[in-house]
Amino acid sequence: MVIRYFGSKDALFAQVAMPDLKLPDGSGAARVAIGETLVRHFLAQWEGEEGGRGLPILLRSAASNEDAAARLREIFMTQVMPIVASLGPPSTAPERAGLVSSQLLGLALTRYILKLPPMVAMPLDTIVREVGATVQRYATGQN
Repeated sequence: MVIRYFGSKDALFAQVAMPDLKLPDGSGAARVAIGETLVRHFLAQWEGEEGGRGLPILLRSAASNEDAAARLREIFMTQVMPIVASLGPPSTAPERAGLVSSQLLGLALTRYILKLPPMVAMPLDTIVREVGATVQRYATGQN
């Protein structure tokens, strides 16, 4: 029945999954450290007890399943965009949120899905510092 109505188990999951990233809103973290705060939080989500709360399946599926891709876009619009919009110029919020998402999803893809050896071996603090600096610039719109 799953195959008949949804095409695959991943498609069924994508249809019902709406992971809550529980991203910090930026008000509790110092504005100068919001990039590192977001990256550290995102990594904790993936490495926590629940292993990303369904994010690995959703990310894997999004490349080939439109329902999964739509779920990721919905997460982007409802969870990432509002936070980024509050951190910098409203006129550039969509672009900045897209760039932040590209960093976070790229990080998840290379470390947790593709398991590229340098990314898997890299200490969390190094990732937080390096990727956090880029996310900081994207999130706030400041160079």
